[in-house]
Amino acid sequence: MGEADGQLKKFQKELSAGTVSLALLAVLGTAREPMYGYQIAKRLERFGDGVLSGKQSALYPVLRNLGAAGLLDSFVEPSLSGPPRRYYRITDAGRSTLHDWAEAWRATRDSVDSILGELIP
Repeated sequence: MGEADGQLKKFQKELSAGTVSLALLAVLGTAREPMYGYQIAKRLERFGDGVLSGKQSALYPVLRNLGAAGLLDSFVEPSLSGPPRRYYRITDAGRSTLHDWAEAWRATRDSVDSILGELIP
């Protein structure tokens, strides 16, 4: 792996760290019912063209952090096909935060796109 590849991977990791929480809130904000981790990961893969997909286990610390911040609720239910599953749902505070973060994302995206549009034909 060359230096340029290493820099790209580092950039992608840093960029992903700031967007996964937003994407998780958005998935749960549009869900009709609570979802468990595997369902959330599959939804990210389906709608994110693989950009936000990765190791499913990497989602759980983010889900826990969002829960600790009061943005998600979770509960555990037994599963007929394996171990108990933890289900997540967005809270009212999470919906408000999702709205704020989405506005911040759009403003940042538009600004970066504007700059890139001038620099890269």
